Amino acid sequence: MKIVKILALVIVVLVGLILLVSIIGGVNFKRSVKAEVIDMFKNSRAQKSAPITEADLEGLPVPVQKYLRYCGIVGKERISNVSLKMKGQFKQERFGDFLPMEADEYYTVDPPAFNWLGTVQANPLFHIRARDRYLAGKGNMLIKLLSTFTVADALGKEMNEASLMRYLNEMMWFPTAYLNENVTWEAIDDKSAKVSLTDSGITVTATAFFNEAGQMIDFVAPRYYAITGTMETWSTPITDYKEVYGIHIPSKGEGVWKLADGDFCYIKLELTDIEYNAGPPTQ
Repeated sequence: MKIVKILALVIVVLVGLILLVSIIGGVNFKRSVKAEVIDMFKNSRAQKSAPITEADLEGLPVPVQKYLRYCGIVGKERISNVSLKMKGQFKQERFGDFLPMEADEYYTVDPPAFNWLGTVQANPLFHIRARDRYLAGKGNMLIKLLSTFTVADALGKEMNEASLMRYLNEMMWFPTAYLNENVTWEAIDDKSAKVSLTDSGITVTATAFFNEAGQMIDFVAPRYYAITGTMETWSTPITDYKEVYGIHIPSKGEGVWKLADGDFCYIKLELTDIEYNAGPPTQ
Protein backbone atom coordinates (compact mmCIF):
# COMPACT_ATOMS: atom_id res chain seq x y z
CA MET A 1 0.00 0.00 0.00
CA LYS A 2 2.87 2.34 0.84
CA ILE A 3 4.42 1.73 -2.62
CA VAL A 4 1.08 2.53 -4.28
CA LYS A 5 0.87 5.83 -2.42
CA ILE A 6 4.43 6.71 -3.38
CA LEU A 7 3.73 5.93 -7.05
CA ALA A 8 0.57 8.00 -6.93
CA LEU A 9 2.50 10.91 -5.43
CA VAL A 10 5.20 10.60 -8.10
CA ILE A 11 2.56 10.65 -10.83
CA VAL A 12 0.92 13.75 -9.33
CA VAL A 13 4.29 15.51 -9.14
CA LEU A 14 5.14 14.57 -12.74
CA VAL A 15 1.78 15.79 -13.98
CA GLY A 16 2.28 19.02 -12.09
CA LEU A 17 5.73 19.50 -13.60
CA ILE A 18 4.39 18.86 -17.10
CA LEU A 19 1.65 21.42 -16.58
CA LEU A 20 4.10 23.95 -15.15
CA VAL A 21 6.52 23.51 -18.06
CA SER A 22 3.65 23.77 -20.52
CA ILE A 23 2.28 26.97 -18.97
CA ILE A 24 5.66 28.71 -18.72
CA GLY A 25 6.66 27.55 -22.21
CA GLY A 26 3.36 28.72 -23.65
CA VAL A 27 3.70 32.19 -22.15
CA ASN A 28 7.26 32.57 -23.42
CA PHE A 29 6.52 31.22 -26.89
CA LYS A 30 3.49 33.46 -27.36
CA ARG A 31 5.44 36.47 -26.11
CA SER A 32 8.20 35.77 -28.63
CA VAL A 33 5.74 35.41 -31.51
CA LYS A 34 3.91 38.59 -30.49
CA ALA A 35 7.20 40.52 -30.66
CA GLU A 36 7.84 39.10 -34.15
CA VAL A 37 4.37 40.15 -35.30
CA ILE A 38 4.71 43.67 -33.91
CA ASP A 39 8.01 44.09 -35.76
CA MET A 40 6.43 42.68 -38.93
CA PHE A 41 3.59 45.21 -38.79
CA LYS A 42 5.97 48.04 -37.87
CA ASN A 43 8.00 47.44 -41.04
CA SER A 44 4.99 47.23 -43.36
CA ARG A 45 3.62 49.97 -45.59
CA ALA A 46 -0.03 50.93 -45.99
CA GLN A 47 -1.71 50.32 -49.34
CA LYS A 48 -3.01 53.29 -51.32
CA SER A 49 -6.31 54.50 -49.98
CA ALA A 50 -8.26 54.94 -53.25
CA PRO A 51 -11.06 52.36 -53.57
CA ILE A 52 -10.67 49.58 -56.14
CA THR A 53 -12.50 50.24 -59.42
CA GLU A 54 -13.54 48.18 -62.43
CA ALA A 55 -10.56 49.68 -64.25
CA ASP A 56 -8.27 47.83 -61.83
CA LEU A 57 -9.64 44.51 -63.14
CA GLU A 58 -9.02 45.27 -66.79
CA GLY A 59 -6.54 42.97 -68.50
CA LEU A 60 -6.98 40.13 -66.02
CA PRO A 61 -8.11 36.70 -67.29
CA VAL A 62 -11.90 36.50 -67.52
CA PRO A 63 -12.37 33.94 -64.69
CA VAL A 64 -10.16 36.06 -62.42
CA GLN A 65 -12.24 39.17 -63.10
CA LYS A 66 -15.37 37.16 -62.35
CA TYR A 67 -13.82 35.84 -59.15
CA LEU A 68 -12.79 39.28 -57.88
CA ARG A 69 -16.25 40.65 -58.64
CA TYR A 70 -17.74 37.71 -56.72
CA CYS A 71 -15.43 38.56 -53.83
CA GLY A 72 -16.89 42.06 -53.89
CA ILE A 73 -13.63 44.02 -53.78
CA VAL A 74 -14.73 46.67 -56.31
CA GLY A 75 -15.43 49.83 -54.31
CA LYS A 76 -13.49 48.56 -51.29
CA GLU A 77 -10.22 49.91 -49.92
CA ARG A 78 -7.09 47.84 -50.36
CA ILE A 79 -6.15 45.62 -47.44
CA SER A 80 -2.79 46.39 -45.81
CA ASN A 81 -2.73 43.91 -42.93
CA VAL A 82 -4.79 41.02 -41.64
CA SER A 83 -5.36 39.26 -38.32
CA LEU A 84 -7.33 36.02 -38.26
CA LYS A 85 -8.20 33.01 -36.15
CA MET A 86 -8.85 29.47 -37.31
CA LYS A 87 -9.73 26.10 -35.89
CA GLY A 88 -9.66 22.65 -37.37
CA GLN A 89 -7.94 19.30 -37.40
CA PHE A 90 -4.40 18.24 -38.27
CA LYS A 91 -2.53 14.97 -38.68
CA GLN A 92 1.11 14.23 -39.40
CA GLU A 93 0.65 10.83 -41.07
CA ARG A 94 -1.85 9.66 -43.66
CA PHE A 95 -3.22 6.84 -41.55
CA GLY A 96 -2.94 8.66 -38.26
CA ASP A 97 -5.75 10.31 -36.35
CA PHE A 98 -6.81 13.91 -36.81
CA LEU A 99 -6.07 16.01 -33.73
CA PRO A 100 -7.82 19.28 -32.76
CA MET A 101 -5.99 22.42 -33.77
CA GLU A 102 -6.43 26.17 -33.37
CA ALA A 103 -4.29 29.03 -34.63
CA ASP A 104 -3.79 32.76 -34.93
CA GLU A 105 -2.25 34.23 -38.08
CA TYR A 106 -1.10 37.69 -39.15
CA TYR A 107 -0.24 39.08 -42.59
CA THR A 108 1.15 42.21 -44.13
CA VAL A 109 0.78 42.98 -47.83
CA ASP A 110 3.71 45.34 -48.45
CA PRO A 111 6.05 43.62 -48.02
CA PRO A 112 4.42 40.17 -48.19
CA ALA A 113 4.84 38.52 -44.78
CA PHE A 114 2.95 36.24 -42.43
CA ASN A 115 3.29 34.79 -38.94
CA TRP A 116 1.20 31.79 -37.88
CA LEU A 117 0.99 30.35 -34.37
CA GLY A 118 -0.83 27.03 -34.17
CA THR A 119 -1.49 24.59 -31.36
CA VAL A 120 -2.24 20.89 -31.84
CA GLN A 121 -3.61 19.20 -28.72
CA ALA A 122 -2.32 15.63 -28.68
CA ASN A 123 -4.07 14.87 -25.37
CA PRO A 124 -5.10 16.80 -22.23
CA LEU A 125 -1.49 16.98 -21.03
CA PHE A 126 0.57 17.23 -24.20
CA HIS A 127 0.38 19.78 -26.97
CA ILE A 128 2.57 20.74 -29.88
CA ARG A 129 2.90 24.41 -30.77
CA ALA A 130 4.22 25.59 -34.12
CA ARG A 131 5.22 28.97 -35.47
CA ASP A 132 5.38 29.26 -39.25
CA ARG A 133 6.48 32.51 -40.83
CA TYR A 134 7.69 34.26 -43.97
CA LEU A 135 9.52 37.57 -43.89
CA ALA A 136 11.95 39.28 -46.30
CA GLY A 137 12.41 36.19 -48.44
CA LYS A 138 12.99 33.84 -45.50
CA GLY A 139 10.68 31.08 -44.33
CA ASN A 140 10.92 29.27 -41.00
CA MET A 141 8.88 26.57 -39.33
CA LEU A 142 9.56 26.22 -35.60
CA ILE A 143 7.84 23.37 -33.74
CA LYS A 144 7.99 22.83 -29.98
CA LEU A 145 6.59 20.14 -27.70
CA LEU A 146 4.82 21.71 -24.71
CA SER A 147 5.84 25.06 -26.25
CA THR A 148 9.30 24.39 -24.79
CA PHE A 149 11.25 21.56 -26.40
CA THR A 150 12.24 22.16 -30.03
CA VAL A 151 11.13 19.37 -32.36
CA ALA A 152 11.91 21.11 -35.67
CA ASP A 153 13.43 24.39 -36.84
CA ALA A 154 13.22 24.30 -40.65
CA LEU A 155 15.19 26.84 -42.68
CA GLY A 156 16.68 27.11 -46.16
CA LYS A 157 15.90 27.69 -49.82
CA GLU A 158 13.12 25.09 -49.99
CA MET A 159 11.49 26.53 -46.88
CA ASN A 160 11.69 30.06 -48.30
CA GLU A 161 9.86 29.01 -51.47
CA ALA A 162 7.33 26.84 -49.62
CA SER A 163 6.51 29.70 -47.25
CA LEU A 164 6.02 32.21 -50.06
CA MET A 165 3.77 29.65 -51.79
CA ARG A 166 1.72 29.39 -48.60
CA TYR A 167 1.41 33.18 -48.56
CA LEU A 168 0.22 33.22 -52.18
CA ASN A 169 -2.36 30.56 -51.34
CA GLU A 170 -3.69 32.42 -48.32
CA MET A 171 -4.11 35.69 -50.18
CA MET A 172 -7.60 34.30 -50.89
CA TRP A 173 -8.44 35.68 -47.42
CA PHE A 174 -7.44 39.21 -48.48
CA PRO A 175 -8.13 39.19 -52.24
CA THR A 176 -7.39 42.86 -52.88
CA ALA A 177 -3.71 41.80 -52.79
CA TYR A 178 -4.22 39.91 -56.06
CA LEU A 179 -4.11 43.30 -57.80
CA ASN A 180 -0.67 44.27 -56.53
CA GLU A 181 2.26 44.77 -58.90
CA ASN A 182 4.11 41.74 -57.52
CA VAL A 183 1.28 39.45 -58.69
CA THR A 184 0.78 38.33 -62.29
CA TRP A 185 -2.05 36.32 -63.83
CA GLU A 186 -1.93 34.17 -66.98
CA ALA A 187 -5.06 32.92 -68.74
CA ILE A 188 -5.60 29.17 -69.16
CA ASP A 189 -9.31 28.71 -69.88
CA ASP A 190 -12.71 29.93 -68.65
CA LYS A 191 -12.38 28.14 -65.28
CA SER A 192 -8.69 28.40 -64.41
CA ALA A 193 -5.68 30.71 -64.50
CA LYS A 194 -2.06 30.72 -63.42
CA VAL A 195 -1.04 33.13 -60.68
CA SER A 196 2.52 34.11 -59.71
CA LEU A 197 3.91 36.08 -56.79
CA THR A 198 7.41 37.56 -56.63
CA ASP A 199 9.19 38.74 -53.49
CA SER A 200 12.85 39.13 -52.53
CA GLY A 201 14.02 37.48 -55.74
CA ILE A 202 11.73 34.46 -55.31
CA THR A 203 8.83 33.67 -57.66
CA VAL A 204 6.21 31.00 -57.00
CA THR A 205 3.45 29.97 -59.41
CA ALA A 206 0.19 28.08 -58.90
CA THR A 207 -3.01 27.30 -60.78
CA ALA A 208 -6.30 28.65 -59.43
CA PHE A 209 -9.57 26.92 -60.35
CA PHE A 210 -13.00 28.58 -60.37
CA ASN A 211 -16.64 27.47 -60.63
CA GLU A 212 -19.56 28.97 -62.54
CA ALA A 213 -20.46 31.25 -59.64
CA GLY A 214 -17.02 32.83 -59.77
CA GLN A 215 -15.72 31.23 -56.56
CA MET A 216 -12.16 29.98 -56.37
CA ILE A 217 -12.61 26.30 -55.54
CA ASP A 218 -9.03 25.01 -55.59
CA PHE A 219 -5.41 26.12 -55.66
CA VAL A 220 -2.86 23.63 -56.98
CA ALA A 221 0.92 24.05 -57.04
CA PRO A 222 4.26 22.28 -56.76
CA ARG A 223 5.52 22.68 -53.19
CA TYR A 224 8.34 21.29 -51.10
CA TYR A 225 7.16 18.37 -48.92
CA ALA A 226 9.45 18.10 -45.90
CA ILE A 227 8.52 14.48 -45.12
CA THR A 228 10.03 13.18 -48.39
CA GLY A 229 12.36 16.10 -49.09
CA THR A 230 10.94 16.42 -52.61
CA MET A 231 8.62 18.68 -54.59
CA GLU A 232 5.05 17.35 -54.59
CA THR A 233 1.68 18.57 -55.86
CA TRP A 234 -0.16 20.53 -53.18
CA SER A 235 -3.89 21.25 -53.33
CA THR A 236 -6.14 23.35 -51.07
CA PRO A 237 -9.79 22.68 -52.02
CA ILE A 238 -12.24 25.28 -50.68
CA THR A 239 -15.50 23.89 -49.31
CA ASP A 240 -17.39 27.01 -48.16
CA TYR A 241 -17.44 30.83 -48.29
CA LYS A 242 -18.76 33.56 -46.05
CA GLU A 243 -19.09 37.33 -46.23
CA VAL A 244 -17.02 39.56 -43.95
CA TYR A 245 -16.86 43.36 -44.23
CA GLY A 246 -18.75 43.05 -47.52
CA ILE A 247 -16.12 40.70 -49.03
CA HIS A 248 -16.71 37.02 -49.83
CA ILE A 249 -13.79 34.87 -48.66
CA PRO A 250 -13.25 31.14 -48.04
CA SER A 251 -14.43 30.00 -44.62
CA LYS A 252 -13.65 26.27 -44.83
CA GLY A 253 -11.07 24.24 -46.70
CA GLU A 254 -8.48 21.49 -46.65
CA GLY A 255 -4.82 20.92 -47.40
CA VAL A 256 -4.00 17.88 -49.51
CA TRP A 257 -0.73 16.40 -50.75
CA LYS A 258 -1.27 14.66 -54.11
CA LEU A 259 1.32 11.90 -53.66
CA ALA A 260 2.24 9.09 -56.04
CA ASP A 261 0.62 6.49 -53.77
CA GLY A 262 -2.55 8.50 -53.12
CA ASP A 263 -3.92 11.72 -51.67
CA PHE A 264 -3.01 12.73 -48.13
CA CYS A 265 -5.42 15.23 -46.53
CA TYR A 266 -3.40 16.53 -43.60
CA ILE A 267 -5.44 19.51 -42.43
CA LYS A 268 -9.06 20.70 -42.29
CA LEU A 269 -9.61 24.35 -41.48
CA GLU A 270 -12.42 26.71 -40.56
CA LEU A 271 -11.98 30.47 -40.40
CA THR A 272 -13.50 31.74 -37.14
CA ASP A 273 -12.53 35.44 -37.07
CA ILE A 274 -10.77 37.98 -39.27
CA GLU A 275 -9.87 41.68 -39.09
CA TYR A 276 -8.54 43.95 -41.82
CA ASN A 277 -6.26 46.96 -41.33
CA ALA A 278 -6.43 46.68 -37.55
CA GLY A 279 -2.70 46.73 -36.85
CA PRO A 280 -0.64 44.36 -34.65
CA PRO A 281 -2.10 42.39 -31.70
CA THR A 282 -2.43 44.23 -28.41
CA GLN A 283 -2.66 41.15 -26.21
